[in-house]
Order: sequence, then C-alpha cells, then structure tokens
Amino acid sequence: MKVLVINGPNMQLLHQREGYGGQSLQALEKNLQQCANGLGVQVEFFASDIEGEIVKKIGCFAGDGIVINPAAYSHYSLAILDALQIFGGIKVEVHITNLYKREQERQKSLTAQGCEGVISGLGVDGYLLALQYIVAKVKGKERGK
Repeated sequence: MKVLVINGPNMQLLHQREGYGGQSLQALEKNLQQCANGLGVQVEFFASDIEGEIVKKIGCFAGDGIVINPAAYSHYSLAILDALQIFGGIKVEVHITNLYKREQERQKSLTAQGCEGVISGLGVDGYLLALQYIVAKVKGKERGK
C-alpha cells in the first residue's frame, strides 16, 4: 500500500507559524513515517508552494491514497480540485487549525469537494488520523467490504 502526503504553500514555515504547535514539517514527516512503518504502509512526502507542481504530483501518483493539506490553495484552486477528482484512490484533506475559527475567507475549502473527508483543527494529529483512515479503507476494499 502506498500513500502520498502533500503539503501546500508555506508549510516549510510550519514551526514559525503562531497557533500551529511549533513543530517543523520535517518533524511532522518523521512522525508520519513512524506511523506508516507501524501500519506497513509506504509513504511518500511532497511539499510545494507552487500550485502546478501539486497538480502534477497528484496526476503522476500511482498509489492507494492521498493525504493533502493544500493550505491556502484549498480556498480557490480548481486545478487541485480537478486533479483530486481524477485520482482514483482515497483522498483526505487535512488542516492543522480549525478552519471555522479562522477568517471568513478561510472557512470554505473548494478542494475538499474532491476528498472523501476533511480533518480540521486537530493539529498535526489530523495527518495521523487521515493516514489511518486511508489504510482502513484500502484494507476494507481488499477484503471486499
């Protein structure tokens, strides 16, 4: 089983952003890798500030699922939404902060329409939960459920 974890703009500055827990993107990826190892899942990480690179990565990915934090792109990127809708695997959108406690323009996620679910406001634990969800769904499909 293979899962892609995508992080959008400014996530390399995660450790510097107020309200984001002070954890670096590298530390988040290390924690996710440990979780993936325990689940027997191959995980690939990708981060970009460039919308087209994210679209291209989704389009080229041949795996079972995607965990995506499109960051600011979640509010307006039709291109990322289209790529997510085309991808045939399981997709979960993650936001570290609670979108509904943020500015009004950040309370709607366009890209979420291309995902099975959204985890918002649970900090970096949302990534772990998304990964666990994808693994459970894929294993369920393999068993015919």
